[in-house]
Amino acid sequence: MMSEKGGTESHNRESCQTDEAQLQRGGRQKEWLVLFYKNCAGLKKAPRSRSFLKLTAMEVKWIHVLVVFLFLLSVAMTGCFLWQYSLPKVEPSPSVMEVRSEAVQMCPRYPEPVPLDHPIPILKDALEKLKTMPLYKALSMVLMRLLLSQEFLVFPDGPLTCREGKEPLRKDLAQVDLMLRQRVHSSGLAAMSAIAIYNDTVLWTGNFGKRNSSDPSSAVPNEYTIYRIASVSKIFPTIMLYKMWEEGKVTSLDDPLERYVHNFAIKNPLGRLKDSEQRYPAEGLGFGDKGTVPPRPSPVTLRRMASQLSGLPRRLRATSLLWKGNTQDALALLKDDVLVADPGTRCHYSNLAFSLLAHVLAAHGADGQYQRWVSEQVLERLGMEDTGFDLTPPIRAQMAVGFYGSRQPAPLYDLGWYRPSGQMYSTAADLAKLAMVFLGTYHRRLLEPDTVKTMLTPLLKCSTEYFANKTGTPWEINEQLGYDVVRKDGDLDGYSATFSLIPKLRLSFIVLMAGPRPQGGDVVAQTYEYLIPAMETAFREAQKSVVPPPNPVPYVGYYTYSNLTFYEIKVGIGGVLIMQQFGPHVEELIPEKYRTIKLHHLEDRVFQVVFDQEFPCVLHLGSASISLETQNGQLFNFYPFDRKGLSPGFDAPGLNTYNVVRVLRKPVFYS
Repeated sequence: MMSEKGGTESHNRESCQTDEAQLQRGGRQKEWLVLFYKNCAGLKKAPRSRSFLKLTAMEVKWIHVLVVFLFLLSVAMTGCFLWQYSLPKVEPSPSVMEVRSEAVQMCPRYPEPVPLDHPIPILKDALEKLKTMPLYKALSMVLMRLLLSQEFLVFPDGPLTCREGKEPLRKDLAQVDLMLRQRVHSSGLAAMSAIAIYNDTVLWTGNFGKRNSSDPSSAVPNEYTIYRIASVSKIFPTIMLYKMWEEGKVTSLDDPLERYVHNFAIKNPLGRLKDSEQRYPAEGLGFGDKGTVPPRPSPVTLRRMASQLSGLPRRLRATSLLWKGNTQDALALLKDDVLVADPGTRCHYSNLAFSLLAHVLAAHGADGQYQRWVSEQVLERLGMEDTGFDLTPPIRAQMAVGFYGSRQPAPLYDLGWYRPSGQMYSTAADLAKLAMVFLGTYHRRLLEPDTVKTMLTPLLKCSTEYFANKTGTPWEINEQLGYDVVRKDGDLDGYSATFSLIPKLRLSFIVLMAGPRPQGGDVVAQTYEYLIPAMETAFREAQKSVVPPPNPVPYVGYYTYSNLTFYEIKVGIGGVLIMQQFGPHVEELIPEKYRTIKLHHLEDRVFQVVFDQEFPCVLHLGSASISLETQNGQLFNFYPFDRKGLSPGFDAPGLNTYNVVRVLRKPVFYS
């Protein structure tokens, strides 16, 4: 039986193989080919025992059950979906809307600084009065310590204690203190004094380490501890240049050096200037014999010398920073030297440029006495009593002892002819006064406001191998969080210093160190990572001060621009003018708070647009959009008053909008 069965199965397999071969040769139709394969597949998979047949039947039965279950589940889920879809929709709550709106860029991106009063007016008056007393230094030091203590942190809305202060600024200043303390401890830095200033107000001060780290009994440094400031000294030759320019002793900041020292000469093989491009004739250079070409002044200008753009070498050849020569010796050495870059084209650091500039300007307008000029015209005028050049025994007694990275004390050597580039010493308190000069808030003026703006303006973007993004006079300028950080760094054996400003925020940070800069990141940049966001938050939260006009009546009424847009000006609290846009569909499309502005009175009939709160930089209205950022801060120039004492209209020149005219009554709109 089994052999019979096996013989039949063998015969069938042979038949399948034979017919398959024939079909592959094209002897059958395609549909028969499909049927043939199904039959042969059945033969090949035929069960060999009765038990296997039973198992297969059970598997088929369970598959059917599973299919039915999945079908019923899908029907149930579809029914649930349809039921949920038919339910009434719930409107999103205001909190949800706020979360969604956070993605919108809010303005102003860079909030305007808010005027600050002195944190403690009584102490300010006391400091001024103490200047006439014999014990001024000791008493003012005590008052300054109280003023700068962390119990009084200053915020845009006035003096507040730490417990009552604005949280972001208070916490961020505490973070700055902690960060610097940790950096001093981890790096083994001997001493550090730092100070943060807003306008004419001290926000924070920190003193860490010891004045002499090799003496266990040495005291902690303070705001009057003296440090060498190294290349921060370069600020003072620059001040001399701009001051002499104001006084007319320097004709132009872009005068060539030859105008002030006739025997200056240096090779410029990289120069691209042609004879026809000569711009500034040098004094004392006349035409020679007929047919000869007069010598062309070099492109080494005074401003380029003060901004690391002169192309002059870092130092005179075969000299060190201790060189004791004079200016004529320096000029003689330069005659056979070369410029390392074509002036005005590349940032190149040069101690030679600043020292030569200082000595030449002193010879031209200060009887050759550079140090005396700085002392009389800058230090004494600003009350910088602990700043100077000569390291006398009384000064050394007040200094923090400088150390190398090896913890060995550094010598206090004299820089000789290079003194203008790095000899000076100062304190955190003195440099804070200088910072206030550049912020335009110090009560003693040194330079005119326009001169300060010119001095703080970047001149050239530097290449990537230079250590700053841009250069200025005498600044190294880097961008951080959207702001230009204007700074001057100084490094000399045993000491490091940074004098920095953010003019747009009226903010300054100064740090003086007795040792090399700590590793692990720039402490100045890290400090601004805390201070910039905190100050922005404080500015945004502060109440804006809007000045009303002397008489608001001439401006009150209704106005239109080409019968397309309409405005109403009315008087608000305190006599401040409020302008609101209205018209067909305006109320529906634009939220009231974004079509309502305040007008800040500047002078005469000129006002400035002020948004009372934060606003979207761009307001999207369906397919259209309005740039509120463009409108913020614009000027409205109202026309002279008519016989009735009313202004007939105004212009907004910054928006290229003219002839916004008054209408007699509020327009009525019909659909």
